[in-house]
Amino acid sequence: MLIVSFAVAMLLNQKVRGLPVWRTIFYLPTLVPAIANVVLWIWIFNPDFGLLNSLLRQAGLPAGQWIYDESMAIPSLIVMSTWGFGNTMVIFLAGLQGVPRHLYEAVSIDGGGAWRRFWHVTLPMMTPTIFYNLVVGVVGTFQVFNQAYVMTEGGPNNATLFYVYYLFRMAFRESEMGYASALAWVLFMIIVVITFLLFRNARRWVYYEMAGAR
Repeated sequence: MLIVSFAVAMLLNQKVRGLPVWRTIFYLPTLVPAIANVVLWIWIFNPDFGLLNSLLRQAGLPAGQWIYDESMAIPSLIVMSTWGFGNTMVIFLAGLQGVPRHLYEAVSIDGGGAWRRFWHVTLPMMTPTIFYNLVVGVVGTFQVFNQAYVMTEGGPNNATLFYVYYLFRMAFRESEMGYASALAWVLFMIIVVITFLLFRNARRWVYYEMAGAR
């Protein structure tokens, strides 16, 4: 989703006609409440009358079971997650608009094309924004809950039994509060360790314009 958000942000950073309308269209799905969003995708993934299978049948392609198939449940939820990239996209867009114009002009004067402008200016200047979205995305990945709670209840065959949903089930359905508390602390420690490793690794590739900003 990080790559998709970055690519869409770059497209929406171009000077084209009707740009505010396009930005609004791409951001609108983020405004849909979480539960309403999940209910919408339950209908899209419905194997009998869902929108996705209807389109596949019209195209002469085989329909799928999607979230009702053990092997397709996780890929289906990954596809669903791309629907809500609006917040990440807006952050990328803000970062792109903060890239100094004179750097692009310098590359153009040296004879560089679009690829060199992206590789030598856009990408290095965007690394702090990429790093921020990466950390937020990784932390958010460990906290997936709504999809399992509303759509699959951890199924089929525990294929979508995400950690937070398992914690919830042990706490509020099995009444194992002590065990659930231990799970919460384990999750906290995992997130702390992974975030620490990301910050340590960031020294190798995150570029800050101001000297000594690291």
